[in-house]
Amino acid sequence: MMARAATVLVIGASAAAREQAIAALLAIPPTVVSADADAAGVGKDTSQAFSAVILEGMGVAATPLETAPGLQVVRIAPGCLCCDGNLVLRVTLNRLLRQRPGRLFLGLASSEHLDQLRSWLAAPPYDQLLALNPTVHA
Repeated sequence: MMARAATVLVIGASAAAREQAIAALLAIPPTVVSADADAAGVGKDTSQAFSAVILEGMGVAATPLETAPGLQVVRIAPGCLCCDGNLVLRVTLNRLLRQRPGRLFLGLASSEHLDQLRSWLAAPPYDQLLALNPTVHA
């Protein structure tokens, strides 16, 4: 079975704080959790795994996140990703998932519809592609 991308939602009103939190998480060696390993509660080390970041809104002038080998950063228009921006998020997410990232970070400005977004990401087809981790508040 294909390994699921370890997925973290990072919430914070400040774009700089979200990007700093994601940069700190990227500095931690990655693990990818497959469905079998997930059931056993273990992950396998994938230190060379590709990581993807989807950021809501415009970037900050001195961003700690720069596209580099093994990292792809994508920005999408600000707005509620559960309501207005749902189609844009789906298209962006599907494009990134075709590349099979080991880790995926979603930087969101508002936690207003966080429960709906997490439910959407935990439902088919994303339940087979994403391993949702606890939300990080920046």
